Amino acid sequence: MALTLEALQILDAIDRKGSFAGAATELDRVPSALTYSVRKLEEDLDVLLFDRSGHRAKLTSAGQELLTEGRHLLRAAEELEQRVKRTASGWEAELRIVLDNVISFEKMLPIIEAFDKQGSGTRLRISVEVLSGVWEMILGGKADLAIGAVYTGPETVRMTGGFRMMPMLSKPWVFAVAPNHPLAKMPDPLTAEQIKRYRAIAVGDTGRAMPNFSTGLLSGQETLTVPSLQAKLQAQLAGLGCGHLPIGLAGPHLASGALIEKQTLDTRQPLSKQIVWRTNGRGKCLKWFLNYLSDPGVQASLSDG
Repeated sequence: MALTLEALQILDAIDRKGSFAGAATELDRVPSALTYSVRKLEEDLDVLLFDRSGHRAKLTSAGQELLTEGRHLLRAAEELEQRVKRTASGWEAELRIVLDNVISFEKMLPIIEAFDKQGSGTRLRISVEVLSGVWEMILGGKADLAIGAVYTGPETVRMTGGFRMMPMLSKPWVFAVAPNHPLAKMPDPLTAEQIKRYRAIAVGDTGRAMPNFSTGLLSGQETLTVPSLQAKLQAQLAGLGCGHLPIGLAGPHLASGALIEKQTLDTRQPLSKQIVWRTNGRGKCLKWFLNYLSDPGVQASLSDG
């Protein structure tokens, strides 16, 4: 094969330095060696890569096209080299993190910023699922770390020994409605029979294979299913239904009067949330995240909604 990474490096250096002599100095080679390499490449490709009529080495249109695309290959080769070195030093090339929708991505930003200071070069790939969708990601090998997985997952997780879990701090949820909602004017505490007359707003479970979870819904209650917790908040602010919201998410709207908290006879317990990872994950990146996420202050911030 005529085209090599070394040949592309030579073309790149000549173009940047403007001469064979300048490129030779940068590459610690003699100019005649670079001249030979370029002429050999031109012969092999049967194209003229440099216009030699002027004082400055200037690429022809064919040479410019080759170098433009070749620089992509040079960057890819450099990135591959760095990934191999990182892997050899114990840092993963990539860490795949799945968040349950109860964890606001905004709350992850300070954690990502803290991780960036490690200079590991590990790529982070973050996705968001709801309820059983989170468990499917970790069970199916599509995620290395799950944050905010509700409950303790399917029996497969507990029985195989292939996964470990760390409980997360949970904060209260409040039952809230818009001021114009019929339940807003009813005396507290609301009974289940009163609540089930009105539509509930629920975030849809994104699981595809596992049985879906549902939380806070009453049997026979009409439901509007929305794609995210933020969408649920907006629907309840619009008076389209009722339901529980994390206190951190609902708090500002309760303070402003845009939402009204209602007491219910059946008090909803905070969702049990877990951090879940595979026991065969031993990379430095995963270990860093587990150590960072074990801090109660960090967990409190993630639980604020």
